[in-house]
Amino acid sequence: MAMTGPQRIPGAVFDLFFGTGQYSGSDMEVNCGVIHTTEGPTLYNYGGGASAPTVTSVPDFRNKRLVHHQHFDVDESARALVNKAGGVQTNQANAFQWELVGTCDPTTHRKWTTQGIDHIYWPEPPDWAVRDVAALMRWLHDQHGIPLTGRPEWMAYPASYGDSRVRMSFTEWTSFKGWCGHQHVPENDHGDPGALPFARILAVAKGDTPQEVPDMDAIQAKQLAEVHKVLVPYMGWQYSGGGKTDAWALLNNLSAQVAAQTAAIKALAAQLGDDVDTAMVVAAVEKAIADAVVKVSVDVTGPTNS
Repeated sequence: MAMTGPQRIPGAVFDLFFGTGQYSGSDMEVNCGVIHTTEGPTLYNYGGGASAPTVTSVPDFRNKRLVHHQHFDVDESARALVNKAGGVQTNQANAFQWELVGTCDPTTHRKWTTQGIDHIYWPEPPDWAVRDVAALMRWLHDQHGIPLTGRPEWMAYPASYGDSRVRMSFTEWTSFKGWCGHQHVPENDHGDPGALPFARILAVAKGDTPQEVPDMDAIQAKQLAEVHKVLVPYMGWQYSGGGKTDAWALLNNLSAQVAAQTAAIKALAAQLGDDVDTAMVVAAVEKAIADAVVKVSVDVTGPTNS
């Protein structure tokens, strides 16, 4: 089969190129892409190429970019999928295989964060990583025709491991074109790349401006500012010792104000979508309100009891 179109990814690094060695693959014409996560924080040599994908993208945190290490030509079969005897072809099924360095496992993410290991947690990638993934998807669409479409569900790890509902049948796989994850490929049991925000990436690949997704601290700060703005008049934070009766009246009304504001916060957090942990935001806000109630009680009762 002829290989058409450019075979080398623009700007890629070829320090671990295996396409001219022992593990050189078969020629094909890619029409689908399979996204993996390495579940490690660094680049691997894949046993000298024995289990290598087409490309591995390594985060450069200092410069906020992904560095693409290309291992095989674009239209050359890679080796990152299990291919069992008697079933369907996987590696040779016109599949561009792409490893993203990092993790989709929330347990690994928490461990690496505690250990201070820089990494990308791919269910919540930074905007610059989304930009670079989308850019390569766009290039593969323009130069090789891989459709800017994909599987409708990208299941969170570890539920995505094994024979899950998102695993394709042989028939689905042999007719598939577009983008999927390792979790979708038959004859395989891996669950990566987990809950990759594929819709967000796809929108950028199609030309939408990447939306800044603030980190949790920024979200909390913004929402707590709104909480404070609404509740300060009711909570007596500006109480200076006078008007004790009015201060207590305001404090007695606080429970109703807290309930109303918490409901508003939950509604606002829900609008932010899947890119934030809504439960965590709401819990943080409710704790802040509870702490504020204690502060108000001290501020209001302190001068009287002293």
